[in-house]
Amino acid sequence: MTIYTFYQYLFALYGPQHWWPCQSGSRWEIVCGAILTQNCAWINVGKALANLAQKNFACPQAILAAPDLELEEAIRPAGFFRQKRAYLQASAEFLLAHETEFLNSEDLPALRQRLLAVRGVGRETADSILLYAFQKPVFVIDAYTRRVAERHLRLPGGLAYDALQGVFQASLPRETQLYNEFHALIVCFCKESCRKAGCGHDCPER
Repeated sequence: MTIYTFYQYLFALYGPQHWWPCQSGSRWEIVCGAILTQNCAWINVGKALANLAQKNFACPQAILAAPDLELEEAIRPAGFFRQKRAYLQASAEFLLAHETEFLNSEDLPALRQRLLAVRGVGRETADSILLYAFQKPVFVIDAYTRRVAERHLRLPGGLAYDALQGVFQASLPRETQLYNEFHALIVCFCKESCRKAGCGHDCPER
């Protein structure tokens, strides 16, 4: 099964996913969620985001003005709350300074490098921000993507992040919405069927 055929299979199976799964739909909430979801289940990220909204810490300016201890307590459900507090502050400062530039620029390699220089932003986080917050055509690689790549797409395990991303992007139309939908469908597929312990009812034959 080719990568694009696999996308079509998942889309027929699950339909549109309407991602990013955030409460307000704001660009900052997407950035915030991308930081908080590191090493954390989304259900706990949702709790942290709800706490931030309740405390009126739901914008970059409020994040930077918030006392460290109050901010840490709000995001505690997402784990690693001291590290992530610092990451949120760095990302808030960066977004305030560069949001307009990111909206207008099409130089994806340069934008990505700028994000990777922000404290706490790795490749997956940077690409999630580019795709979901700024609607740039960048395919996100995560643990779920690696699972389906090995099990169902016959791609070798252990490929570096950028190498695996390159394989996906070379095999798909360069469309932001398709990348958005495909990543969301892979997450749904791995939660519903293609689990860490093994393949389930919706998995095509390997």
